[in-house]
Amino acid sequence: MSEPSKIVMLRAKNQTLLQMEDIHASVSALQYYTSVQPSIRGRNVYMQFSSHQELTTDQSSHGRNSDQESEPNRILLVTIHHMIYPITVEVLHQVFKAYGFVEKIVTFQKSAGFQALIQFHSRQEAVEAFGSLHGRNIYDGCCQLDIQYSNLSELQVHYNNDRSRDFTNPSLPTEQRPRASQQQAYPDPANLYAFQQAGASYAQMGRAAMIAAAFGGTLPHGVTGTNERCTLIVSNLNNDKIDEDKLFNLFSLYGNIVRIKVLRNKPDHALVEMADGLQAELAVHYLKGAILFGKKLEVNYSKYPNITPAPDAHDYLNSSLNRFNSNMVKNYRHCCSPTKMIHISALPQEISEEAILNHLSEHGTVVNTKLFEVNGKRQALVLFETEEAATEALVSKHASTLEGNTIRISFSQMQSI
Repeated sequence: MSEPSKIVMLRAKNQTLLQMEDIHASVSALQYYTSVQPSIRGRNVYMQFSSHQELTTDQSSHGRNSDQESEPNRILLVTIHHMIYPITVEVLHQVFKAYGFVEKIVTFQKSAGFQALIQFHSRQEAVEAFGSLHGRNIYDGCCQLDIQYSNLSELQVHYNNDRSRDFTNPSLPTEQRPRASQQQAYPDPANLYAFQQAGASYAQMGRAAMIAAAFGGTLPHGVTGTNERCTLIVSNLNNDKIDEDKLFNLFSLYGNIVRIKVLRNKPDHALVEMADGLQAELAVHYLKGAILFGKKLEVNYSKYPNITPAPDAHDYLNSSLNRFNSNMVKNYRHCCSPTKMIHISALPQEISEEAILNHLSEHGTVVNTKLFEVNGKRQALVLFETEEAATEALVSKHASTLEGNTIRISFSQMQSI
Protein backbone atom coordinates (compact mmCIF):
# COMPACT_ATOMS: atom_id res chain seq x y z
CA MET A 1 0.00 0.00 0.00
CA SER A 2 1.45 3.43 -0.99
CA GLU A 3 2.23 6.10 1.55
CA PRO A 4 0.37 9.47 1.80
CA SER A 5 1.94 12.37 -0.09
CA LYS A 6 0.57 15.03 2.28
CA ILE A 7 -0.76 15.03 5.84
CA VAL A 8 -2.68 17.76 7.70
CA MET A 9 -3.26 17.28 11.43
CA LEU A 10 -6.46 18.78 12.89
CA ARG A 11 -5.36 18.44 16.50
CA ALA A 12 -8.31 20.24 18.08
CA LYS A 13 -10.68 17.78 16.41
CA ASN A 14 -8.54 14.65 16.84
CA GLN A 15 -8.63 14.20 13.06
CA THR A 16 -6.13 13.91 10.21
CA LEU A 17 -6.43 14.55 6.47
CA LEU A 18 -4.31 12.27 4.26
CA GLN A 19 -3.66 12.91 0.56
CA MET A 20 -2.56 9.82 -1.39
CA GLU A 21 -0.56 9.86 -4.63
CA ASP A 22 -3.64 9.21 -6.77
CA ILE A 23 -7.30 8.15 -6.61
CA HIS A 24 -6.44 4.46 -7.04
CA ALA A 25 -4.26 4.53 -3.92
CA SER A 26 -7.06 6.24 -1.98
CA VAL A 27 -9.65 3.67 -3.06
CA SER A 28 -7.25 0.81 -2.33
CA ALA A 29 -6.55 2.13 1.19
CA LEU A 30 -10.22 2.63 2.02
CA GLN A 31 -11.18 -0.80 0.68
CA TYR A 32 -8.43 -2.44 2.75
CA TYR A 33 -9.66 -0.84 5.97
CA THR A 34 -13.26 -1.93 5.42
CA SER A 35 -12.16 -5.43 6.45
CA VAL A 36 -9.39 -4.47 8.91
CA GLN A 37 -10.09 -2.21 11.90
CA PRO A 38 -7.35 0.48 11.91
CA SER A 39 -6.03 1.57 15.30
CA ILE A 40 -3.40 4.03 16.53
CA ARG A 41 -1.82 3.46 19.94
CA GLY A 42 -4.58 1.04 20.86
CA ARG A 43 -7.44 3.37 19.88
CA ASN A 44 -9.76 2.53 17.00
CA VAL A 45 -9.85 5.10 14.22
CA TYR A 46 -12.29 5.49 11.31
CA MET A 47 -11.65 6.48 7.69
CA GLN A 48 -13.78 8.05 4.98
CA PHE A 49 -13.30 10.17 1.85
CA SER A 50 -12.86 13.91 2.41
CA SER A 51 -14.60 16.60 0.37
CA HIS A 52 -11.17 18.20 -0.37
CA GLN A 53 -9.64 17.58 -3.79
CA GLU A 54 -6.16 18.65 -2.68
CA LEU A 55 -4.44 19.56 0.60
CA THR A 56 -2.43 22.74 1.08
CA THR A 57 0.14 22.39 3.82
CA ASP A 58 1.86 25.80 3.84
CA GLN A 59 1.01 28.06 6.79
CA SER A 60 -0.07 30.97 4.58
CA SER A 61 -3.11 28.95 3.55
CA HIS A 62 -4.31 28.78 7.14
CA GLY A 63 -8.07 29.04 7.20
CA ARG A 64 -8.75 27.93 3.61
CA ASN A 65 -9.85 24.37 4.46
CA SER A 66 -13.48 23.93 5.49
CA ASP A 67 -12.27 21.35 8.03
CA GLN A 68 -10.34 24.08 9.85
CA GLU A 69 -11.23 24.44 13.52
CA SER A 70 -14.03 26.94 14.23
CA GLU A 71 -13.96 29.49 17.03
CA PRO A 72 -15.19 28.09 20.38
CA ASN A 73 -18.91 28.66 20.83
CA ARG A 74 -21.55 27.57 23.35
CA ILE A 75 -23.39 25.67 20.58
CA LEU A 76 -21.91 22.37 19.40
CA LEU A 77 -22.63 20.61 16.12
CA VAL A 78 -22.54 16.86 16.77
CA THR A 79 -22.47 14.20 14.06
CA ILE A 80 -23.03 10.56 15.05
CA HIS A 81 -20.95 8.06 13.05
CA HIS A 82 -21.62 4.29 12.99
CA MET A 83 -25.07 4.81 14.51
CA ILE A 84 -26.16 1.23 15.05
CA TYR A 85 -28.53 2.06 17.94
CA PRO A 86 -31.12 4.85 18.07
CA ILE A 87 -30.03 8.21 19.47
CA THR A 88 -32.68 10.51 20.95
CA VAL A 89 -32.73 13.92 22.64
CA GLU A 90 -32.84 12.16 25.99
CA VAL A 91 -29.77 10.05 25.20
CA LEU A 92 -27.82 13.14 24.12
CA HIS A 93 -28.92 15.02 27.23
CA GLN A 94 -27.70 12.14 29.42
CA VAL A 95 -24.30 12.36 27.74
CA PHE A 96 -23.74 16.13 27.61
CA LYS A 97 -25.34 17.33 30.86
CA ALA A 98 -22.30 16.10 32.81
CA TYR A 99 -20.39 19.15 31.50
CA GLY A 100 -22.85 21.92 32.26
CA PHE A 101 -26.42 23.12 31.84
CA VAL A 102 -27.76 22.05 28.45
CA GLU A 103 -30.30 24.66 27.39
CA LYS A 104 -31.48 23.30 24.05
CA ILE A 105 -31.06 20.31 21.73
CA VAL A 106 -32.19 20.00 18.12
CA THR A 107 -31.66 16.80 16.11
CA PHE A 108 -31.90 16.34 12.34
CA GLN A 109 -30.86 14.08 9.47
CA LYS A 110 -28.39 15.36 6.85
CA SER A 111 -26.29 13.80 4.11
CA ALA A 112 -23.47 13.51 6.68
CA GLY A 113 -25.80 11.37 8.81
CA PHE A 114 -27.63 11.94 12.09
CA GLN A 115 -26.70 15.32 13.58
CA ALA A 116 -27.60 17.43 16.60
CA LEU A 117 -27.08 21.01 17.74
CA ILE A 118 -26.50 21.25 21.48
CA GLN A 119 -26.63 24.63 23.20
CA PHE A 120 -24.95 25.06 26.59
CA HIS A 121 -25.51 27.92 29.02
CA SER A 122 -21.90 29.07 28.64
CA ARG A 123 -19.07 28.74 26.15
CA GLN A 124 -16.76 27.24 28.78
CA GLU A 125 -19.21 24.35 29.36
CA ALA A 126 -19.29 23.65 25.63
CA VAL A 127 -15.48 23.74 25.45
CA GLU A 128 -15.25 21.18 28.29
CA ALA A 129 -17.80 18.90 26.59
CA PHE A 130 -15.94 19.20 23.28
CA GLY A 131 -12.60 18.33 24.89
CA SER A 132 -13.97 15.34 26.80
CA LEU A 133 -16.40 13.81 24.30
CA HIS A 134 -15.07 14.41 20.79
CA GLY A 135 -14.14 11.06 19.23
CA ARG A 136 -15.77 9.04 22.01
CA ASN A 137 -18.41 6.35 21.48
CA ILE A 138 -21.79 6.59 23.23
CA TYR A 139 -22.16 2.81 23.12
CA ASP A 140 -19.44 0.21 22.95
CA GLY A 141 -18.01 0.11 19.42
CA CYS A 142 -20.54 2.44 17.80
CA CYS A 143 -22.33 5.82 17.83
CA GLN A 144 -19.11 7.83 17.70
CA LEU A 145 -19.35 11.55 18.54
CA ASP A 146 -17.82 13.89 15.93
CA ILE A 147 -18.05 17.39 17.46
CA GLN A 148 -17.50 20.83 15.93
CA TYR A 149 -18.29 24.33 17.13
CA SER A 150 -21.36 25.78 15.45
CA ASN A 151 -21.39 29.37 14.14
CA LEU A 152 -24.97 29.88 15.37
CA SER A 153 -25.61 32.23 18.27
CA GLU A 154 -28.98 30.87 19.47
CA LEU A 155 -31.06 27.75 18.73
CA GLN A 156 -34.74 28.15 17.88
CA VAL A 157 -36.84 25.35 19.39
CA HIS A 158 -40.58 25.22 18.69
CA TYR A 159 -41.50 21.80 20.12
CA ASN A 160 -40.46 19.67 23.08
CA ASN A 161 -40.43 16.11 21.78
CA ASP A 162 -38.02 13.29 20.90
CA ARG A 163 -36.37 15.39 18.16
CA SER A 164 -35.97 18.77 19.87
CA ARG A 165 -36.08 20.09 23.42
CA ASP A 166 -35.86 23.47 25.16
CA PHE A 167 -34.89 22.69 28.75
CA THR A 168 -35.44 26.35 29.68
CA ASN A 169 -39.08 26.29 28.50
CA PRO A 170 -40.85 23.04 29.46
CA SER A 171 -44.25 24.47 28.48
CA LEU A 172 -43.59 24.26 24.74
CA PRO A 173 -46.10 22.09 22.81
CA THR A 174 -45.25 18.65 21.44
CA GLU A 175 -45.89 17.47 17.91
CA GLN A 176 -47.81 14.27 17.32
CA ARG A 177 -45.28 11.45 17.57
CA PRO A 178 -45.02 8.97 14.68
CA ARG A 179 -46.94 5.74 15.02
CA ALA A 180 -45.11 2.85 16.60
CA SER A 181 -44.90 1.08 13.25
CA GLN A 182 -42.97 4.05 11.84
CA GLN A 183 -40.44 4.29 14.66
CA GLN A 184 -37.03 2.70 14.35
CA ALA A 185 -36.82 -0.78 15.84
CA TYR A 186 -34.38 -1.30 18.68
CA PRO A 187 -31.82 -4.01 17.95
CA ASP A 188 -30.84 -6.71 20.40
CA PRO A 189 -27.26 -5.88 21.48
CA ALA A 190 -24.88 -8.74 22.14
CA ASN A 191 -23.26 -7.02 25.09
CA LEU A 192 -23.51 -4.11 27.48
CA TYR A 193 -22.85 -0.69 26.01
CA ALA A 194 -20.69 1.85 27.81
CA PHE A 195 -18.61 4.90 27.12
CA GLN A 196 -15.21 3.63 26.07
CA GLN A 197 -13.36 5.35 28.87
CA ALA A 198 -12.28 4.14 32.30
CA GLY A 199 -14.56 5.12 35.19
CA ALA A 200 -17.80 3.72 36.55
CA SER A 201 -19.66 7.00 36.06
CA TYR A 202 -19.17 6.89 32.27
CA ALA A 203 -20.13 3.20 32.08
CA GLN A 204 -23.21 3.87 34.20
CA MET A 205 -24.15 6.82 31.99
CA GLY A 206 -23.87 4.56 28.95
CA ARG A 207 -26.21 2.00 30.49
CA ALA A 208 -28.69 4.71 31.48
CA ALA A 209 -28.67 6.12 27.94
CA MET A 210 -29.24 2.68 26.42
CA ILE A 211 -32.12 1.91 28.79
CA ALA A 212 -33.63 5.34 28.17
CA ALA A 213 -33.64 4.46 24.46
CA ALA A 214 -35.27 1.12 25.25
CA PHE A 215 -38.04 2.89 27.17
CA GLY A 216 -38.70 5.16 24.18
CA GLY A 217 -36.32 8.04 24.92
CA THR A 218 -36.65 8.63 28.66
CA LEU A 219 -36.15 6.59 31.82
CA PRO A 220 -39.28 5.70 33.83
CA HIS A 221 -40.38 8.52 36.14
CA GLY A 222 -38.52 8.19 39.43
CA VAL A 223 -35.60 6.17 37.99
CA THR A 224 -32.41 8.25 38.05
CA GLY A 225 -30.05 5.89 36.23
CA THR A 226 -27.22 6.88 38.59
CA ASN A 227 -27.52 4.26 41.35
CA GLU A 228 -24.42 2.06 41.71
CA ARG A 229 -25.62 -0.20 44.57
CA CYS A 230 -26.25 -3.70 43.25
CA THR A 231 -27.50 -5.58 46.35
CA LEU A 232 -31.07 -5.33 47.62
CA ILE A 233 -32.67 -6.32 50.93
CA VAL A 234 -36.16 -7.78 50.48
CA SER A 235 -38.31 -8.03 53.61
CA ASN A 236 -41.83 -9.06 54.73
CA LEU A 237 -41.60 -12.30 52.74
CA ASN A 238 -43.92 -15.24 53.33
CA ASN A 239 -41.19 -17.58 54.60
CA ASP A 240 -43.48 -20.62 54.40
CA LYS A 241 -43.80 -20.29 50.61
CA ILE A 242 -40.80 -18.34 49.36
CA ASP A 243 -37.39 -19.66 48.31
CA GLU A 244 -34.42 -18.43 46.28
CA ASP A 245 -35.69 -19.76 42.95
CA LYS A 246 -39.03 -17.99 43.32
CA LEU A 247 -37.26 -14.73 44.13
CA PHE A 248 -35.04 -15.28 41.10
CA ASN A 249 -38.10 -15.72 38.86
CA LEU A 250 -39.45 -12.35 40.04
CA PHE A 251 -36.33 -10.18 40.25
CA SER A 252 -34.86 -11.50 36.98
CA LEU A 253 -37.61 -9.55 35.20
CA TYR A 254 -35.54 -6.40 35.86
CA GLY A 255 -31.97 -7.61 35.30
CA ASN A 256 -29.54 -10.48 35.62
CA ILE A 257 -29.16 -12.07 39.06
CA VAL A 258 -25.76 -12.80 40.58
CA ARG A 259 -26.73 -14.37 43.93
CA ILE A 260 -29.71 -14.67 46.30
CA LYS A 261 -29.56 -15.50 49.97
CA VAL A 262 -32.54 -16.03 52.29
CA LEU A 263 -31.42 -14.99 55.78
CA ARG A 264 -31.78 -18.00 58.08
CA ASN A 265 -31.89 -15.86 61.24
CA LYS A 266 -34.58 -13.68 59.58
CA PRO A 267 -36.39 -16.04 57.19
CA ASP A 268 -38.75 -13.29 56.01
CA HIS A 269 -35.71 -11.35 54.72
CA ALA A 270 -33.52 -12.05 51.68
CA LEU A 271 -30.56 -10.44 49.91
CA VAL A 272 -30.70 -10.18 46.11
CA GLU A 273 -27.57 -9.16 44.20
CA MET A 274 -28.24 -7.77 40.70
CA ALA A 275 -25.70 -7.46 37.88
CA ASP A 276 -25.51 -3.65 38.11
CA GLY A 277 -26.93 -0.67 39.95
CA LEU A 278 -29.31 0.37 37.21
CA GLN A 279 -31.01 -3.03 37.19
CA ALA A 280 -31.22 -2.92 40.98
CA GLU A 281 -32.89 0.49 40.76
CA LEU A 282 -35.47 -0.84 38.30
CA ALA A 283 -36.28 -3.72 40.68
CA VAL A 284 -36.77 -1.31 43.60
CA HIS A 285 -38.88 1.00 41.42
CA TYR A 286 -41.23 -1.70 40.10
CA LEU A 287 -41.46 -4.17 43.00
CA LYS A 288 -41.69 -2.01 46.12
CA GLY A 289 -45.13 -2.69 47.62
CA ALA A 290 -45.94 -5.64 45.34
CA ILE A 291 -48.06 -8.39 46.93
CA LEU A 292 -46.54 -11.88 46.96
CA PHE A 293 -48.10 -14.85 48.80
CA GLY A 294 -50.31 -12.50 50.83
CA LYS A 295 -47.45 -10.23 51.93
CA LYS A 296 -46.59 -6.69 50.83
CA LEU A 297 -42.94 -6.69 49.75
CA GLU A 298 -40.44 -4.16 51.05
CA VAL A 299 -37.53 -3.73 48.64
CA ASN A 300 -34.61 -1.46 49.61
CA TYR A 301 -30.88 -1.12 48.96
CA SER A 302 -28.69 -3.22 51.22
CA LYS A 303 -25.71 -1.89 53.18
CA TYR A 304 -23.71 -4.83 51.76
CA PRO A 305 -22.08 -4.20 48.35
CA ASN A 306 -22.45 -7.86 47.34
CA ILE A 307 -23.34 -11.33 48.62
CA THR A 308 -20.32 -13.40 49.63
CA PRO A 309 -20.30 -16.85 47.96
CA ALA A 310 -21.34 -19.42 50.58
CA PRO A 311 -23.20 -22.75 50.77
CA ASP A 312 -26.42 -20.96 51.80
CA ALA A 313 -26.16 -18.35 49.00
CA HIS A 314 -27.63 -19.53 45.69
CA ASP A 315 -25.43 -18.57 42.73
CA TYR A 316 -27.18 -17.55 39.49
CA LEU A 317 -24.27 -15.75 37.80
CA ASN A 318 -23.94 -18.31 34.99
CA SER A 319 -27.59 -19.38 34.91
CA SER A 320 -29.04 -19.76 31.41
CA LEU A 321 -32.34 -18.57 32.92
CA ASN A 322 -31.05 -15.02 33.38
CA ARG A 323 -33.28 -13.11 31.00
CA PHE A 324 -30.83 -10.33 30.09
CA ASN A 325 -28.19 -12.63 28.59
CA SER A 326 -29.90 -11.96 25.25
CA ASN A 327 -32.66 -9.70 23.88
CA MET A 328 -31.51 -7.09 26.38
CA VAL A 329 -33.27 -4.06 24.92
CA LYS A 330 -36.53 -6.00 24.49
CA ASN A 331 -36.40 -7.12 28.13
CA TYR A 332 -35.83 -3.57 29.36
CA ARG A 333 -38.73 -2.37 27.24
CA HIS A 334 -41.03 -4.95 28.88
CA CYS A 335 -40.12 -3.94 32.47
CA CYS A 336 -43.21 -3.01 34.47
CA SER A 337 -44.84 -3.45 37.88
CA PRO A 338 -46.79 -6.69 38.42
CA THR A 339 -50.01 -6.82 36.39
CA LYS A 340 -53.01 -9.16 36.17
CA MET A 341 -51.83 -10.41 32.77
CA ILE A 342 -48.93 -12.77 32.18
CA HIS A 343 -47.27 -13.66 28.88
CA ILE A 344 -46.06 -17.24 28.35
CA SER A 345 -43.56 -18.22 25.67
CA ALA A 346 -41.60 -21.36 24.65
CA LEU A 347 -44.83 -23.37 24.70
CA PRO A 348 -45.22 -26.73 22.92
CA GLN A 349 -46.70 -26.33 19.44
CA GLU A 350 -49.66 -28.59 20.21
CA ILE A 351 -50.47 -27.07 23.61
CA SER A 352 -54.13 -26.48 24.46
CA GLU A 353 -55.71 -23.74 26.59
CA GLU A 354 -56.98 -26.46 28.92
CA ALA A 355 -53.42 -27.67 29.58
CA ILE A 356 -52.32 -24.12 30.37
CA LEU A 357 -55.25 -23.65 32.75
CA ASN A 358 -54.46 -26.93 34.53
CA HIS A 359 -50.87 -25.76 34.95
CA LEU A 360 -51.73 -22.34 36.40
CA SER A 361 -55.19 -22.39 37.98
CA GLU A 362 -53.93 -23.38 41.45
CA HIS A 363 -52.59 -19.86 41.83
CA GLY A 364 -55.89 -18.00 41.40
CA THR A 365 -58.95 -17.38 39.25
CA VAL A 366 -58.21 -17.13 35.52
CA VAL A 367 -60.51 -14.66 33.75
CA ASN A 368 -59.41 -15.30 30.16
CA THR A 369 -56.70 -16.92 28.03
CA LYS A 370 -55.50 -16.53 24.45
CA LEU A 371 -53.19 -18.78 22.44
CA PHE A 372 -51.36 -17.31 19.42
CA GLU A 373 -48.23 -17.68 17.30
CA VAL A 374 -45.36 -15.25 16.65
CA ASN A 375 -42.88 -16.27 13.95
CA GLY A 376 -44.19 -19.83 14.18
CA LYS A 377 -43.67 -20.03 17.97
CA ARG A 378 -46.58 -20.80 20.27
CA GLN A 379 -47.31 -18.19 22.98
CA ALA A 380 -50.15 -17.34 25.33
CA LEU A 381 -51.69 -14.53 27.36
CA VAL A 382 -53.38 -15.40 30.65
CA LEU A 383 -55.50 -12.83 32.50
CA PHE A 384 -55.94 -13.43 36.23
CA GLU A 385 -58.52 -11.84 38.50
CA THR A 386 -55.85 -10.14 40.63
CA GLU A 387 -52.24 -8.97 40.32
CA GLU A 388 -51.36 -11.11 43.35
CA ALA A 389 -52.54 -14.29 41.59
CA ALA A 390 -50.61 -13.40 38.42
CA THR A 391 -47.47 -12.70 40.47
CA GLU A 392 -47.78 -16.02 42.30
CA ALA A 393 -48.20 -17.88 39.01
CA LEU A 394 -45.13 -16.16 37.57
CA VAL A 395 -42.79 -16.84 40.52
CA SER A 396 -44.02 -20.43 40.84
CA LYS A 397 -44.20 -21.50 37.20
CA HIS A 398 -41.56 -19.51 35.29
CA ALA A 399 -38.95 -22.01 34.01
CA SER A 400 -41.24 -24.93 34.91
CA THR A 401 -41.82 -27.84 32.52
CA LEU A 402 -45.07 -28.08 30.57
CA GLU A 403 -45.49 -31.04 28.23
CA GLY A 404 -41.72 -31.34 27.87
CA ASN A 405 -40.98 -27.62 27.30
CA THR A 406 -39.36 -25.21 29.77
CA ILE A 407 -41.74 -22.26 29.63
CA ARG A 408 -40.91 -18.59 30.19
CA ILE A 409 -43.31 -16.19 31.91
CA SER A 410 -43.31 -12.42 32.21
CA PHE A 411 -45.87 -9.71 32.99
CA SER A 412 -47.80 -8.22 30.07
CA GLN A 413 -48.73 -4.55 29.93
CA MET A 414 -51.85 -5.30 27.89
CA GLN A 415 -55.07 -4.37 29.65
CA SER A 416 -57.35 -6.98 28.11
CA ILE A 417 -57.40 -9.95 25.75
